[in-house]
Amino acid sequence: MTYLKRIAVAIIVVCLHLGSFAQQALWGGQNIVSPEVAADNTVIFRLHAPQATKVQVTGDFLPTQRVDSPYGKTDAPGVAGLVKGTNGIWEYKTAAPLSPELYSYSFIVDGFKTTDPNNVYLIRDVASVTNVFLIGGGKADLYKVNKVPHGTVSRRWYNSPTLKMDRRITIYTPPGYEASTKQYPVFYLLHGMGGDEEAWIALGRTAQILDNLIAQGKASPMIVVMTNGNAAQEAAPGESSLNYYKPTMQLPKTMEGSMEESFPDVVTFIDKNYRTIKNKTGRAIAGLSMGGFHSLHISKQYPDMFDYVGLFSAAIMPDKNAKSPVYENMDEKLKVQFSKKPKLYWIGIGKTDFLYKANEEFRKMLDEKGYKYTYHESEGGHIWRNWRIYLTDFAPLLFK
Repeated sequence: MTYLKRIAVAIIVVCLHLGSFAQQALWGGQNIVSPEVAADNTVIFRLHAPQATKVQVTGDFLPTQRVDSPYGKTDAPGVAGLVKGTNGIWEYKTAAPLSPELYSYSFIVDGFKTTDPNNVYLIRDVASVTNVFLIGGGKADLYKVNKVPHGTVSRRWYNSPTLKMDRRITIYTPPGYEASTKQYPVFYLLHGMGGDEEAWIALGRTAQILDNLIAQGKASPMIVVMTNGNAAQEAAPGESSLNYYKPTMQLPKTMEGSMEESFPDVVTFIDKNYRTIKNKTGRAIAGLSMGGFHSLHISKQYPDMFDYVGLFSAAIMPDKNAKSPVYENMDEKLKVQFSKKPKLYWIGIGKTDFLYKANEEFRKMLDEKGYKYTYHESEGGHIWRNWRIYLTDFAPLLFK
């Protein structure tokens, strides 16, 4: 064998070795299916942890438990124990089939909460990262990517003169927007405390829901704008000039008027850069929790801006220390807003939501004033399961 041939053979051997090493790195994980969804919608969770003494699973597929929180009693995911097999694999099978829904879960191994190494599907909610899985059927089919025309999801930066910074928003444009010349209505969809411009697109499944509702003819094609309601932030954690840091719910400039005062900056940007219907009849605003609070106060502060308003598990009254003029003269501002006869004022709340009483008192006031609204009461509490349902119910009512 010549010298050159020996070199060529050596190179091939090295490449094969490196390829084998790369394959090991790629495929060296546990060969376990978890979660495994059976045909009857029972689900098995598995974890290989031969040295563990106790393994549990926690998630919103389990019966909730009432726990204390800074806001009073609220719902928290239940916990169930896994059983250890002789091969070191722990298993838990749901006692009954699960109803259609997008579920989240985590493992607890000897007291340490962790994700499932055999499930690559993860979602971040504030500072928590959990695995997810989907049981199809019913409304949950709207949360799936189905074989229908798809819209476009983009992240855009806009300048806010009011906040004196560039900020990021997430925008959904409906199927066919790019090839069209028509003008579209705009739905501004706001997140809750600790969330950001990623929350509704990830946890809320907004793009999937709108794609499916539009394809079924149940919702009008619309642009959906998902803002960052934390007025001190440029963008979601890891997406701003601050780079990587631990997300937190304790953020400044959330419910003290800055978001409401600066909101016209967002509307101006969207109307300038997208083919929109630039009047009240072509705009809707809704949000969950803190986003519902923002929607309430933005819509009354600018009564000629939105014809459709949605309050999803909304906080209602500002903190007593919030001194913004946005929150002054609330009765007078609501009177002006309702005198202009908004086409839809929609309120949704769960029966065990810690904000239920505040919403009940707000509705009582609306009733006493004779202000018309649509009310939807659901099971459960302050949870994404409800907010996805509210979106699927609210969106078809818009721009009709």
